[in-house]
Amino acid sequence: MNESREWSSQSIQAEINALKHKPGALLPILHALQDRFGFIPSDAIPLIAESLQQTRAEVHGVISFYHHFRTAPPGRHVVQICRAEACQAVGARQLEAHAKAHLGIDYHQTTSDREITLEAVYCLGNCACGPSIRVDDSVRGRVTPEAFDALMDELQTRPLEVMG
Repeated sequence: MNESREWSSQSIQAEINALKHKPGALLPILHALQDRFGFIPSDAIPLIAESLQQTRAEVHGVISFYHHFRTAPPGRHVVQICRAEACQAVGARQLEAHAKAHLGIDYHQTTSDREITLEAVYCLGNCACGPSIRVDDSVRGRVTPEAFDALMDELQTRPLEVMG
């Protein structure tokens, strides 16, 4: 599900054309591109800039400002660790440090085997069950370092379609 989909200049332009007439169209366009392709291809920047009569620097500035946007395809699975206060109060910082060490990556990076992309998120709405993580579209609570390790081992050995 999080595998990047094929993109072309025509498919990028189709997403832009569908939204370019809306007020404040840049963010909806960026979200639509990431939703469709899993990331914002670099070829999209000049197309967006031209369509919205903005500079490439302005478009790139918005992409780089918001950590949500990716400029490279994510791994097969996206793992988000909640960094909100409720989760921090019950061990999210320790889990975060453990996850980075276990995976050998930092936030906004992907493991060398292209399996796991690690991201921060600032509330998963699972505050009573922290620390919480989201794996693809599944939220999990009360995640210990041991549970995290077991889940990562499972993700790296399971086919994508059985995740859930």
